[in-house]
Amino acid sequence: MRTEPGTPETSEDAGGGDEIAAVEHELAVLTRKLRSLAREFARLVHPELDPSAYGLLTRLIEVEHCRASDLACYFGVGKATMSRQLKVLEDLGLVRREPDPEDGRAWQLLPTEEGLRRCEQVRVTRQGEFRKRLGAWDRPELAELARLLAKLNRTGDA
Repeated sequence: MRTEPGTPETSEDAGGGDEIAAVEHELAVLTRKLRSLAREFARLVHPELDPSAYGLLTRLIEVEHCRASDLACYFGVGKATMSRQLKVLEDLGLVRREPDPEDGRAWQLLPTEEGLRRCEQVRVTRQGEFRKRLGAWDRPELAELARLLAKLNRTGDA
């Protein structure tokens, strides 16, 4: 069945109705497992660290420094939510603020040395966990998984 331009297609029209349902199901299972792992990894960084703040800290390490508004935009949360999470990270000594050299009214956020050290320890643990889980896979399978995950992560990016 063909649709007119601008008319939304159903998943079956787009091809792969059952396959789309299977992908959705497997991603839901994977999401639940990753959330559980994120809780464990957050506790390894600091016993009082919330998993969402752990994700925030790892993002901040990836970009090295940025403004709170940039992080709020990246995670799709409000500035008040971001401020609360950053306050916790600061109070735990994992993040620090310094004046933004491009705008004296703004602040840049940076991971502290302690934040970097703790996250590096957890990164090693996290990669070890993935090595355990994926150790029986052959290299071409791992490469294909990485390629497909990258493609999925790019889907919908502007």
